[in-house]
Amino acid sequence: MTLDEQTAIDVVFAGLERPEYERLKRELTGYCYRMLGSPFDAEDAVQDTMVRAWRDHDRFEGRSSLRTWLYRIATNVCIDMLRSRGRRVVPMDLQPPSRADGVHAMSMLPAQEWVLPVPGSWVQASDDDPAQRLISRETVRLAFIAALQRLTPRQRAVLILRDVLQFSAAESAELLGTTVASANSALQRARVAVPGPAAGEGAVDADAAIADQALLDEYVSAFEAYDMSRLTSLLRSDAFQSMPPFEMWLSGRDQMLAFWSGPGAECRGSRMLPTSANGCPAFAQYRSDHQGGHKPWAIQVLQTDGGLISSIHFFVMMPELFAVFGMPAQL
Repeated sequence: MTLDEQTAIDVVFAGLERPEYERLKRELTGYCYRMLGSPFDAEDAVQDTMVRAWRDHDRFEGRSSLRTWLYRIATNVCIDMLRSRGRRVVPMDLQPPSRADGVHAMSMLPAQEWVLPVPGSWVQASDDDPAQRLISRETVRLAFIAALQRLTPRQRAVLILRDVLQFSAAESAELLGTTVASANSALQRARVAVPGPAAGEGAVDADAAIADQALLDEYVSAFEAYDMSRLTSLLRSDAFQSMPPFEMWLSGRDQMLAFWSGPGAECRGSRMLPTSANGCPAFAQYRSDHQGGHKPWAIQVLQTDGGLISSIHFFVMMPELFAVFGMPAQL
């Protein structure tokens, strides 16, 4: 953190209790992540928001809340950043599913072109309202973030402001510097392109949460043992996997297991550390360095459905992600 950034925090948030500051920063980080699709970009955007707020602090007249004022600055920061770059993607945007026996010459894209995972602790809602916590979790899933990338920056902003953060039509228009009619028009177009989560979708009762934890524990045990028979019993038949920065993705349990037994067999002997990402369980995977240790290989983000694993996104060869998730540089 630079001196300017620390000064910004000291000045802008003077008078806020630490829990209030942490909550507001987490909200802003979640907003910027949904806009930008990268934890690195989101962190930069929040820091830029703090510095701009500090520089303009004497112009803040208190006619709106500090929260609303900061969201206006963050919106402008994100839109400025989006003007200078293309949209981020997931492998499923680029091509039909690959076959496990045809991925020996896998093509790659630079890391900055992918939707990247974000630690759950950076964006998880602390709201007491279960419905709002559900919305927060569902609208940070990788598929939702990827769908947002197809919208224009202003459509993206108004959809998040209205449907995720629950700003009013008038507040959203003010934050975007436009009329209510214009903001509503952008919102309607955005909702057609990116439907929100259905009411009640993703709700988890206590028994299901316990079952999911048992499933995840068994997955870690089976993956570290590299036991294909056990792994078979944990995957849905229509499960799929992606592996950025490689463009390939695989559809179906049989294709996934064929890949793990073939080109992916170097994962044998891996170790896994638990974390969370994008409202989902996640693991930091370390591959054997064949010298008695283990080196960072992938951040795995899993989704479950009906007591089985429905998808696994492996973000491989991105050691910088391990630092973002607070994971050790080696085991």
